[in-house]
Amino acid sequence: MDKLLIKGGNRLDGELRISGAKNAALPILAATLLADEPITIGNLPHLHDITTMIELLGCMGVDLTIDEKMSVEVDSSTISEFEAPYELVKTMRASILVLGPLVARYGRARVSFPGGCAIGSRPVDLHLRGLEAMGATVTVDGGYINASVDGRLRGAHIVMETVTVGGTENLLMAAAVADGRTVIENAAREPEVVDLAECLIAMGAKISGHGSDRLVIDGVERLQGCRYDVMPDRIEAGTYLVAAAATGGRVHLREARPEHLEVVLQKLEAAGARIDCGEDYIALDMEGRRPQAVSVRTAPYPGFPTDMQAQFTAMNAIAEGTSTVTETVFENRLIQTHEMNRMGADITIEGNTAIIVGQPELAGAPVMATDLRASASLVIAGLVARGETLIDRIYHIDRGYECIEEKLQALGADIRRLAD
Repeated sequence: MDKLLIKGGNRLDGELRISGAKNAALPILAATLLADEPITIGNLPHLHDITTMIELLGCMGVDLTIDEKMSVEVDSSTISEFEAPYELVKTMRASILVLGPLVARYGRARVSFPGGCAIGSRPVDLHLRGLEAMGATVTVDGGYINASVDGRLRGAHIVMETVTVGGTENLLMAAAVADGRTVIENAAREPEVVDLAECLIAMGAKISGHGSDRLVIDGVERLQGCRYDVMPDRIEAGTYLVAAAATGGRVHLREARPEHLEVVLQKLEAAGARIDCGEDYIALDMEGRRPQAVSVRTAPYPGFPTDMQAQFTAMNAIAEGTSTVTETVFENRLIQTHEMNRMGADITIEGNTAIIVGQPELAGAPVMATDLRASASLVIAGLVARGETLIDRIYHIDRGYECIEEKLQALGADIRRLAD
């Protein structure tokens, strides 16, 4: 099992290109099942979850052609299987996203309950209730979800009990080819949902309200082929911004969209960063200063993203002052704080809140990653720590960050991958 070895103390300084967004690419790849012509998806990040989704489509009999730039042409007209087996689904939660498209286009689906990170309960019952409201018959048997419909799904008025990104995406895809109008209330507003909607529109779907909490979809009989490039990854961009801020450094990120990170940028400015933004870049400069402590509370978009909580916890561990980090989305997502305390951080957990007393420095130590964003926070802690930090179980980080050690090396970090 690979590990990352980091020798801390270097200020990050340099320029990076931000990769395509994994959390936009996965539902868009699932959406290709809806089209009756080939679709080309570009700007895909080279990540394990992406290759798993491509493998999943391939094992269904879908014809895929991938070029050297990680663009993939998908032709779902060759599909022969309508099942997402446990062997593939167990490693990636996003595989549930094939459920809506399969039922909507082919009238049947058998999808194993999903796996992924151990960051708490993420029930799929809202996905299933929405499909039932559209006329699907759904049963659960032996760890598999079985869904079917006689003819086309029907448009419905769906009120989501809680905001769910995956649920919104599954029902949005299903509604695109349903018979009649579907209205989804309390829909997720994340940029990745908007990107999926824009891709579906490029395929011929009739969707309005994306980016708001009320989606209106007028179903069409068929969707056609198109070329679509996935949006840049706002969480990758946010992670490198926080890493630069924690080390007192500076970074210029190309192909990053500041409108996707407004609350994160506000918090970084509060920490003392000088931020400069353009249409497709974000630059941050700490001018050598130690960050100031900033308190955050996670919330669905446009609030502070849960996927940036762990990174800010790491920055706060060496910031000047005391802060609180409150996690409202996933119950186990403060788990990485125990590993940071082994490095000399002063973090106390009270319920869903971490109370962080910033320390002048951290000390390198062997630590273990528990989930994707926790991995990133331990990398940030290692970058600022005195001595060497060895991070184990980094397969988590490879699920969400493309070539993280190479990108950090380009910014001047002393980091390398050790193969077991």
